[in-house]
Amino acid sequence: MEILYEDNHIIAVNKKAGEIVQSDSTGDEPLVDRVKKYVKKKYNKPGDVFLGVVHRIDRPVSGVVIFARTSKALGRLNKMIQEREVKKVYWAIVKELPDKDEDELRHYILKNSEKNKSYAFPKPKQGAKLGILKYRLVSSSTNYYLLEIDLKTGRHHQIRCQLAKIGSPIKGDLKYGFSRSNKDGSISLHARRVEFIHPVKKEPVSIVAPVPDSDPLWKEFENVM
Repeated sequence: MEILYEDNHIIAVNKKAGEIVQSDSTGDEPLVDRVKKYVKKKYNKPGDVFLGVVHRIDRPVSGVVIFARTSKALGRLNKMIQEREVKKVYWAIVKELPDKDEDELRHYILKNSEKNKSYAFPKPKQGAKLGILKYRLVSSSTNYYLLEIDLKTGRHHQIRCQLAKIGSPIKGDLKYGFSRSNKDGSISLHARRVEFIHPVKKEPVSIVAPVPDSDPLWKEFENVM
């Protein structure tokens, strides 16, 4: 487990693609339980360890996940996320270049729970929630492009369905229209950086997650950034 940041109130981990943040129907051990075990052992804590899930990222996605070690930090971070005071930056590898090198995407995101999939619509639709992100082209290789995404809202599968909507599905993301899967079952979406004001110390915090080593393409892009 790769710890990216740790203090008395917060711990941030670089989640691997394929890991789940919280328990689901698969019965696989979630990341939150693994981090609890780490904290319990490192600090020799008796009884149950408090660890609050601040946000989640999808199972096939890698990158920064933040947990709160105190209820005070959890409450304040939850409020900051609701008020869009936490900056979340993702990297996405796509094969089809968007029409514009940078743009703001606004769609109404409708989640279909049965299919575990979301759909993006250009106009308001019953049950749909507004999803906003900004993207920019930051690098390219022979066959692929790296987009940096500033995620403004946190809707279900938002980045995946919005990029698919503009004709640029994420590499490996079969669910949203990419032609083939990645060998390890991941999709090429990485929660690269999270920035916020520390909920207790009131100091700026910037947490950066190194890219996965499972695909040389990630390292190729990281090295030129």
